[in-house]
Amino acid sequence: MSKEKRQDDDGCLLDDDNDMRDAGVWSTSHGPYEEEDRVNFCSDGKTQIDFVLVWETNNYKQDEHNEKRQKYFENLQIHGLLLEQHFLEIEDLTVNFMLLSAPFATLCHSAEDMSMRAPLHEIHSSESSHWHFPGSKWFFKENVPRHPPELFTCPFRTSAFTKYLGSGNKETFFTNTQRHQMLYEILARTSYGNACKGEVGVERLLREDVLTEAYPLHDGEYTHIPGTDPKCMTYRQILFEYWASWRKWHKYQPVDHIRKYFGEKIAMYFAWLGLYTTCLLPAAVVGTIVFLVGVYLLTTDIPAKEVCESNGMFTMCPVCTICPYWNLSSTCEQYKAGVLFDNAGTLLFSIFMSIWAVTFLECWKRLNASLSYQWGCFEFQDIEEIPRPEFSALAPLIARNPITGMLEPYFPNDKRLRRVLTGFMVIILMIAVVIMALISVIVYRLIISVLVAKSTNKVLTLSASYFASITGSFLNLIAILVLSRIYLSLAHFLTRWEMHRTQTQYEDAFILKVFIFEFINYYSAPIYIAFFKGRFAGYPGNYTTLFQFRNEECGPGGCLFELAQQLLIIMVGKQVLNNLKEFVIPKLTLWWHSKISTAKADKKSDKNTEKPWERDYKLICYGGLFDEYLEMVIQYGFVTIFVAACPLAPLFAVLNNWIEVRLDAHKFVCEYRRPVAHRAQDIGIWMSILKAITCIAVIANAWLVAFTSDFIPRFYYQYITHGDLHGYINFSLAAAPEVYVRENQPCRYQALRDREGKLTMDFWIIMALRLGFVIIFEHLVFFLGQVIDHLVPDIPESIQIKVKRELYLAKQALADHEEWALSYLSDMETKHAEVHSRQTDPAPIPIQHAKQK
Repeated sequence: MSKEKRQDDDGCLLDDDNDMRDAGVWSTSHGPYEEEDRVNFCSDGKTQIDFVLVWETNNYKQDEHNEKRQKYFENLQIHGLLLEQHFLEIEDLTVNFMLLSAPFATLCHSAEDMSMRAPLHEIHSSESSHWHFPGSKWFFKENVPRHPPELFTCPFRTSAFTKYLGSGNKETFFTNTQRHQMLYEILARTSYGNACKGEVGVERLLREDVLTEAYPLHDGEYTHIPGTDPKCMTYRQILFEYWASWRKWHKYQPVDHIRKYFGEKIAMYFAWLGLYTTCLLPAAVVGTIVFLVGVYLLTTDIPAKEVCESNGMFTMCPVCTICPYWNLSSTCEQYKAGVLFDNAGTLLFSIFMSIWAVTFLECWKRLNASLSYQWGCFEFQDIEEIPRPEFSALAPLIARNPITGMLEPYFPNDKRLRRVLTGFMVIILMIAVVIMALISVIVYRLIISVLVAKSTNKVLTLSASYFASITGSFLNLIAILVLSRIYLSLAHFLTRWEMHRTQTQYEDAFILKVFIFEFINYYSAPIYIAFFKGRFAGYPGNYTTLFQFRNEECGPGGCLFELAQQLLIIMVGKQVLNNLKEFVIPKLTLWWHSKISTAKADKKSDKNTEKPWERDYKLICYGGLFDEYLEMVIQYGFVTIFVAACPLAPLFAVLNNWIEVRLDAHKFVCEYRRPVAHRAQDIGIWMSILKAITCIAVIANAWLVAFTSDFIPRFYYQYITHGDLHGYINFSLAAAPEVYVRENQPCRYQALRDREGKLTMDFWIIMALRLGFVIIFEHLVFFLGQVIDHLVPDIPESIQIKVKRELYLAKQALADHEEWALSYLSDMETKHAEVHSRQTDPAPIPIQHAKQK
């Protein structure tokens, strides 16, 4: 049968066949201020599908959860939602789909409750929201079609509906992401049983297996017909073409389009990741230059030449009680490898990276302020965020919110504090487990060193410590990954038990718990190598022991070389494993979902009859951004805290992030079910964590250069010898004490001690220089950071002007219409003072008494 075709204002073909729209064929309805993709409809071809609930039932077993579901669906209808049920038979299993749609009146009521932002006026601005290098826009920037307009907004009120931009068309007034948000909020607050027992919300239904899945639908297929006019592509197709494509690896991400389709929270993450990766480019270039300088020094470094040409001049003391004596010249290659990472460029690169970290955070503050205003989330967290549904269901009291004046569920702060302290005791216990794992790795290295040293193979004997260090690093990586998995589920339980009021507070508490643990988990081994290994080894005749084994000493290449080796194994190894996991697991999951539905495909071979909700059900459930943020923040720590030991770390980070962005983009567009859009004004507690890491990085780099590197001893030796490093090796080696020599043969060891084993004056002078360097380095970098912080305002002047302009427009458009507008403007102007008042506990009211009233 022929189908009648028509065209919209852009010349895109539209289909009047309801069945085609059911199948997900693209159609559109243009709003007055922006274009919206309306592609998912119920059986009538007019009612838009806003959310889908799914549950599976066995045809031969009684459904024990049917009563809860029916009660839940009845309550959803009371809230004004429209429901339509569909079935899918797969062998002896029935997959049930409940399609949900909200009428305009229900959406308006929900939008008021959630303080949803509504548009007042379009901003005509040519300014880009992207941060870019001067003169590089031609390479990184790309014009992406259907760019969402920038709008002045204010909280929505039904009584002022005609004052808003786009009010002429109710069907397109609320965007798809806004509709999904409002539907999810209704689903999260609707009860299915006894509300006092917490039988509320879709999340609990999912945990109890009453429902299998709950998700909004994607806007049609992500692929498009070649040659399609870009104006006729859906936002999903645009993101696939201009974001998820590997051909766009060098282009800025279309963050406004990401926000339009996935919401502010996901878009904020990708905006931060894009800026971080862009800022890493100069760091990678400088780090590569420093590394190449190290390669050049391999052939010109005087101490390295002395080691390689010493022949049998320096007989070194055994590294263990049963190990043989050895010649320093046998470690020529290892010493050269140490020079590769420990040279004069190390100091300059440490200063550069410390200033880079401060500058990066300042750039992000400005970009964050621009995006949060542009996306209508500038005041979201402080004024508009409402209590979590689970908190509302389980809180024992209610109290008046000092900001909004509304009665809200309340949990006493003293009880929450006790629970938080209990949670941190669990964290301390888990940190103790991490330290035990680290000690186990250290003992492993000691044992392996002794066993390899016993070998008759001369090559293995000489590289015993090197072999033990390499294998110990891989063992440590395995321990890190295993402990992370165990702790993650424990942190989820503890955070739910602490009863945090808002979703932001809940996520911040969870993130803080996990990060403290992961910080120790990932960085304990590098910290040990950088600041403790070899410091307490003792000297011949007076060695210190651990479990009857001699404490570890730094190898011939120095501890900085071992630290670089550890970083490369953990950092690069973790990135490779994560990328493989992110690439392989989604593919396997999608393949398995397709295999399960083979029976259905045999019966209905025509793929065009597959409904949108069936198509999206086969996709992977979105699990949140926590893993993505954690991976990048851990990487940021490696790049900044230990960068003095490995100048190539920024280069590996850039290469990983280029892959990471495209893998994540492909997952979100093609492999994940569409996430529920959440609003966010920033990246949350991750910003505080980044600031803490930056401060730690400044201190760590100062101590690395001063105490782990040979920079200060070499500088001191050049000073006392008038700029010549000849003889430095002999200066850095001490002779074994007479007591030791009488029982053994004469030998040398790495230390500044006299023949009696006492520390020399040179040691104390160098120690004073090291401490002085730490103080000067820290004060200089922190001072420069403060200067940058004061010179670069956190909020650009253009944004401050736009905020005032928005308040003016809101007053002009709404103040003469409703009294609430004046109250809103007053709240905005006195926000900071009101936020502080929240710290005072309001007088709580028991829930039972409140209900009686």
